[in-house]
Order: sequence, then structure tokens, then C-alpha cells
Amino acid sequence: MKKQILALFLVVFATFSLNAQKTVSGVKVDEKLSLEGKDLTLNGAGIREKMWIDLYVGSLYVTKKSTDAQSIIDSKDAAAIQLNIVSGMISSEKMISAVNEGFENSTNKNTAPLKAKIDKFKGFFTDKIVKGDKFIIMYNGSEVTVYKNGVKKGSVDGHDFKKALFGIWLGKKPADDDLKDGMLGK
Repeated sequence: MKKQILALFLVVFATFSLNAQKTVSGVKVDEKLSLEGKDLTLNGAGIREKMWIDLYVGSLYVTKKSTDAQSIIDSKDAAAIQLNIVSGMISSEKMISAVNEGFENSTNKNTAPLKAKIDKFKGFFTDKIVKGDKFIIMYNGSEVTVYKNGVKKGSVDGHDFKKALFGIWLGKKPADDDLKDGMLGK
């Protein structure tokens, strides 16, 4: 009987341990993220590809899991997007260009009301970007803060900005359809 209980315990423990992380394109993605006093759960993760080349792993963390992109975009709850750079092809210039295109797409080309906030946000990506870098883009309920490799780069306030920003990955014209599906846990 003791052996059966021990075996059951080991199976449960092994299952729990396996669920603590998942691997996407060689990147271990944690099931939980704690930042700025907020505890978030992995909603989903996927890979951003361009011409069959993996560029980064994008992971979405939320307070309540959802497959409804618009409700996540509109939510005022804390949420975070983590970007793990897996390609040396991503440079600061390419990231800023992609951010410009993403905001154009997520706002239906109406970036003017957010111009100052977008410019400030792009400033967080001016340092050299190399394979292995990790960005966390955290919305805490009132502002978006960007961390690069654990170092705070700065913050941009406003729910309006968060909606446009999260729309880059989750909007009607996302950066990558497969990545969007992955982040939504589909």
C-alpha cells in the first residue's frame, strides 16, 4: 500500500512539475509571472515568424485566462507580454520599425492621439538587441512598463495606450496570426 501511495505521489508531482513550464522554440516559458506585486498566469505562447525564420517567442500573461482577444485588449486588469528574442536578425531598428507598423495596424492608422506615448515607448528599444534578450511589457492597471533582461526601461501611462499596444499582437490585424492564436491558448 505504501508503494502505491508513493507511486501515485510521484506521478502527481511529476505531472505538476511538467506543467510548471512549457517550451516554445527552445524557450522555457513559465506558467506564472509575478511582477510589480501582480501574479499572472500564462494565457498562451507562440512564435513570431517571418519567412520561416523564428524571431521571438511571445507569451501572454493575464489574471484570468481567456481566448477572447478583444476582452483581453479592453481589460483594465493587469497583464503582460513577454518577448524572448530567439534570432540574431532582430535589431533595435527592426524592432522599432515593427512597433511602428504594429501601432498603425492596431489603431487603424490613427496613431496621432498616441504619438507622444508611442515615441516614448519606442525609446525603450533603442539599446542593442541580441539573441537571448527578454522583454517584459507589463500593464499594471494604469501604465505600461517595459523591462529588458530584468532592468526597467521606463513606463507609459494610460489604458488607451495599453489597448493599442496589446492590439499589436491580439488585434484584428496582428503581427502574426499564428502567434496571436498561441497567445490566446488556441
